[in-house]
Amino acid sequence: MDRVVVGITGASGSIYGKRLVEVLVANSYRVDLIFSETGRRVFEFETGVSVDKFVNSLPKDLVNLYRPDDLFAPPSSGSHQVKGAVVIPCSAGTLGHIASGSTVNLIHRAVDVNLKEGRPVILVFRETPINRIHAENILRVIDSGVTVLPASPGFYSKPKGVMELVDFIVERALRLLLKKEFGLIRNWGAP
Repeated sequence: MDRVVVGITGASGSIYGKRLVEVLVANSYRVDLIFSETGRRVFEFETGVSVDKFVNSLPKDLVNLYRPDDLFAPPSSGSHQVKGAVVIPCSAGTLGHIASGSTVNLIHRAVDVNLKEGRPVILVFRETPINRIHAENILRVIDSGVTVLPASPGFYSKPKGVMELVDFIVERALRLLLKKEFGLIRNWGAP
């Protein structure tokens, strides 16, 4: 079972989700991909690529695209075996739904299911600055077992471009989710 749920929401930073999916499929992981309604619009605006074109560019046997309103889809069930879930980028609204246990769409439900099954959940929160409500919601989800990974790339590797900054966050998210390295970044102190 090398399957991961990936949610892409309406926060800016769609490139993180796009790159994470590309790295997963390049490493033969199956991806259950869910875009929120706004996530789809932001993805297309920021990347200049339609969601359909992006998904069609990926191996069909490795990626299943689900509608956010399809609560009968496999990721809504605990019996659907996956390694865990990552929401990248994670909007403040999605964070709030997860923190309150309110499952309005399939992304919220998939996260809820993975938490109840004791699987890793990573939220790549992409909001700045944060307010008190965000901070309280972050604490609530952390207390529930979620790992919150702010989209705050490191600069110690002296990145030469935006994609190296993106890879920093993607590598960190994948390490937390799958407990292995993907070689996208140079570790601190490495030659």
